[in-house]
Amino acid sequence: MANSGWDLIVVGAGSSGAALAVRSAERGKRVLLLEAGRDYRSAEMHEAWRSPNPIVALLHPTAAEGMVWPGLDSTRTEKQPPAPYWRGRGVGGSSSINGQIAIRPPMADFVDWAVPGWAPDDVLPYFAKLEDDEAFGDEPYHGRGGPTPIFRTPQEKWGAVDAALHRAATAAGHSWAPDANAPGATGVSPYPINSRDGRRVSVNDAYLEPGRTLPNLTIRGDALVDRVLFEGSRAAGVRVIRGGTATTELADTVVLSAGTIHSPAILLRSGVGPAGHLRSLGLDVRADLPVGRGMQDHPIAMVQLPLTEAAAIKTPDDRHTNVCVRLTSGPGAPDGDLMFVSMNQSVLAMAFANTGAGAGSYGVWLNQSHSRGEVGLTSADPGVQPQVHQRMLADERDLPRLRAGVRALVELARGEETARILGGSLERANEPLFAALDHDSELDDHLLATVGDSQHGTSTCRMGDPAHAGTVVDPACRVLGVDGLRVVDASIFPAVPRANTNLAAIMAGELMADRLG
Repeated sequence: MANSGWDLIVVGAGSSGAALAVRSAERGKRVLLLEAGRDYRSAEMHEAWRSPNPIVALLHPTAAEGMVWPGLDSTRTEKQPPAPYWRGRGVGGSSSINGQIAIRPPMADFVDWAVPGWAPDDVLPYFAKLEDDEAFGDEPYHGRGGPTPIFRTPQEKWGAVDAALHRAATAAGHSWAPDANAPGATGVSPYPINSRDGRRVSVNDAYLEPGRTLPNLTIRGDALVDRVLFEGSRAAGVRVIRGGTATTELADTVVLSAGTIHSPAILLRSGVGPAGHLRSLGLDVRADLPVGRGMQDHPIAMVQLPLTEAAAIKTPDDRHTNVCVRLTSGPGAPDGDLMFVSMNQSVLAMAFANTGAGAGSYGVWLNQSHSRGEVGLTSADPGVQPQVHQRMLADERDLPRLRAGVRALVELARGEETARILGGSLERANEPLFAALDHDSELDDHLLATVGDSQHGTSTCRMGDPAHAGTVVDPACRVLGVDGLRVVDASIFPAVPRANTNLAAIMAGELMADRLG
């Protein structure tokens, strides 16, 4: 194969890939950015996705078309049937469809990772570089003037459930932390949000739109990457399906930034993955690595709140959540291993149960989990979606901590600070949960049957010590056993961070653009 002239091919225009491609092009590299979904200009984004409230797009009859990967399902626990697992498709990736939460992981996560080059002092400058924090941008650990705006809804504009969670958590002894992204922050905080003037700012808006003027950056949409192509042991390019036709693109370096589900899928189709799994699909084994193994997400349990008419959101574009609480489940547990969240409008309930504008909720997710699932293929056809088994709460260390979180959250919901916004019976709205509360085994069964995920999937191409059995990429994001191939997205995280994943994924793209030179 002869080189086509690309220095770098980046596969996937989501949170990591957009940042990586633009920053690499700014440094002079000739970059081809391939996106399986549509390439569209910022002005062409459906207005429903600009709303502060994602329920507007989820309930819109056509907004999700082309923006969400169709046919992608996951089993959350071993006691649940498959259900849709939302991943963004098109430029911007999941940053175009998520809840616009711009919260950083605590720096302790990077200490726990213990990966050379990814310590707090290594990553913090890139968190600052990516942001334009309107409230705290002048702090030494923050940034001003970066691509991603960071906004916090002032208290006078919070929803009723936001205010109730703040009151209840404060009464329970949780401290106020005005900046959840400050190192060491814990307690009750307003959510940082990646929006400007009340409108979503995705990485398509923040990075790709201004980057389109770069003469050495080429963006191609509707370009489904089947697999990586090799010359000997070196990645030489990719096989791309566009309009039903297969083409080849060659480059010095290939970076997969297709996300926690689709980066491992591309590797598997390329012969990089567990040998037995590859052989079962008739694929030759190029490198026997634990690709797809180790997936994590944040399991979330909800307490439904039947709201008064006065407490219900007033317009569809009212923000669905503005308040979170970082807390620790109990003695000996990891710091901040739980997160309470407010839902002025219960997004999942609204989307799937048609419960109306009066459905709010409190949520609790396990912010640091031990359970791990996997992503695998059922076919070598790139048009067939991978199979996802998250196996949340399968590790015996996870259920007791989430159980404690649920019970603490119920106490907040039962308190007088929450009672003033309730327009119906809390017990009736949560009958199965409340019936199981007093018995560990029954509560565990309930959680296994009902827990959701937070759409924060990570760790299917784990980064770490090459000598460790769970490692897929080394600290430089190089895929073990082959040359010229890297993975840069949330799939490389050794574990799901104690935060929403969008900012951490952007940070990885920023950091690796510098390291690729």
